[in-house]
Amino acid sequence: MLQELRELANRCMAGDQAAMVDLVERYRARVFGLCYRMLNHRQDAEDMVQETFVRVLKSLRHWQQHRPFEPWLLAIAGNRCRTLLAARGRRPTMSPLVEHLPDERPSSQPGDELMEEVWLVLLQLRKEYRQSFLLFHEQQLSYAEISAAMDCPIGTAKTWVHRARRDLAKGLRSRRVIEESTNAVRRV
Repeated sequence: MLQELRELANRCMAGDQAAMVDLVERYRARVFGLCYRMLNHRQDAEDMVQETFVRVLKSLRHWQQHRPFEPWLLAIAGNRCRTLLAARGRRPTMSPLVEHLPDERPSSQPGDELMEEVWLVLLQLRKEYRQSFLLFHEQQLSYAEISAAMDCPIGTAKTWVHRARRDLAKGLRSRRVIEESTNAVRRV
């Protein structure tokens, strides 16, 4: 797999358009998943996917081909998302014209409400915590791969994942999704 990826990267660096399309198609879903989870906005996530692949294709010569490609790619995607989140923080917030009305319809899937609660709490976490949590639990990267992707020591990656879990549990308790004395999930 790594040898095939090296050949694909070399073809991309040589200007082979078909290879570039193949590379993008191969990793687009994973990059989009990470960007969407970090940004919680479909259009912004799509924009960051595009920016990520533009950056990757321009920077392929910097990828150390003896190292795994995916953590390097996801690090670029995460950096693009963090840059956008920082820019969002500097923009004035707009107040909605219409208040959000709660959806009173019964859920079509029992876990939908729980997942929504989890994502609402995840969005409140520090960016580093959220990104490391998503890389570990959603992308199933090892701590070493997270460390490489986020350009931090492995101990820091472990700490961020741990703190994300701790803060997620705390947030779910404060939202009364899980009980205070245990981590039992209430029926939603």
